[in-house]
Amino acid sequence: MFIQQAYKGRYEFWRYILGTFITFFTWQFLGSIPLLLVLMIKVFQKANDDDLSVYELLSTDSNTQTIGGMVELLGSNLFLFLMIVSFAFGLAGILFSNKVLHKLSFTALTTSRKEIDWKRIFVGLSLVVIFNLAIFGIGYYLAPEGLIWNFKLEPFVTLLFISLLFLPFQTSFEEYLFRGYLMQGIGVNLKENKWIPILVIVSAIAPVTYIVLYANFKLEMYTNLGYTGLLMLLLVFLIDSLTKTNQTYLRRKWIPLLFTSVIFGVMHAANPEVEKLGYISMVYYIGTGFILGIMTLMDEGMELALGFHAGNNILTALLISTDWSALQTDAVFIDTSEPSAGFFDIFFPVFIIYPIMLLILAKIYKWKNWKEKIFGKVPDKSDMLNEISGIKEI
Repeated sequence: MFIQQAYKGRYEFWRYILGTFITFFTWQFLGSIPLLLVLMIKVFQKANDDDLSVYELLSTDSNTQTIGGMVELLGSNLFLFLMIVSFAFGLAGILFSNKVLHKLSFTALTTSRKEIDWKRIFVGLSLVVIFNLAIFGIGYYLAPEGLIWNFKLEPFVTLLFISLLFLPFQTSFEEYLFRGYLMQGIGVNLKENKWIPILVIVSAIAPVTYIVLYANFKLEMYTNLGYTGLLMLLLVFLIDSLTKTNQTYLRRKWIPLLFTSVIFGVMHAANPEVEKLGYISMVYYIGTGFILGIMTLMDEGMELALGFHAGNNILTALLISTDWSALQTDAVFIDTSEPSAGFFDIFFPVFIIYPIMLLILAKIYKWKNWKEKIFGKVPDKSDMLNEISGIKEI
């Protein structure tokens, strides 16, 4: 019943399109202003110290335009904080759209329970922290040579403060955008028009197709776009012809799950990790999107996913850092080993660890009806009027 919470407000498809644009604007434009202002000040100061013009500095030192260069210029803690600020703006954009455009409560966007279950958030956080610490401990025992002790009390305390108080803004933004806003919005609109689910499916598959073509054939951008567009056009005709007699196949919960998981992964394609490890690392990001989406659908709320995502990123920021990742921090350890996209780095977490985590949560919360909750039809609003007020607590 989580997806159907959107029925409590105004759920026309155009509202979700507008809300997504508002969110993108607040996140990428308004949210970037603080970082850009501080960077400008630092660049002017550095240019003055080096007796260069700003143009000369940027021309001779292109490193200032990379994440590593910005971390060096600002310091890792200040850069992390300013980066998080942009996500806080994005989260504000989601909450604004949810309240003003959709007339929906914060609780309804978060869960189908009458109140947000904070214990579930703690359980999700604890689960991922325990698993990640165990995996890290085993890896450190087997191959400690790639890790350098980096603990410095003062910067670490600052990092701890930023991570605990502000990093959840980043993880919550991603969860509320994908597992909340888009999951609900797409889900309740699948029945409004037969082209909406087709558009959603194509939108999820198109970026993956583009990446696969680029990774394997190294096509020019416009050529790649042309081939991707042609393949997507063929996909539209195929889906339409296969579902003409039975549209119910396109009105299932797996469609918003697929879309939000893939787009969540694609959003991370610009991360330095993907450039360093290759596009095969997208398996990890998309797989993570799927486990968070399955948690949300099975548990009828986002609480577990919110805790899981926050715990994963907080521990990553505090425990280990590299000079090639998106999170470059004053962590306890620095990983100097050559990065690889092997089985244990990419596939082991997604296909072994994540299913184990899901089984543990299923045992704790007595999840049932997996097929219905993940692949079942999204009920009409009329079917939910007497049930949507909340689900039984466990």
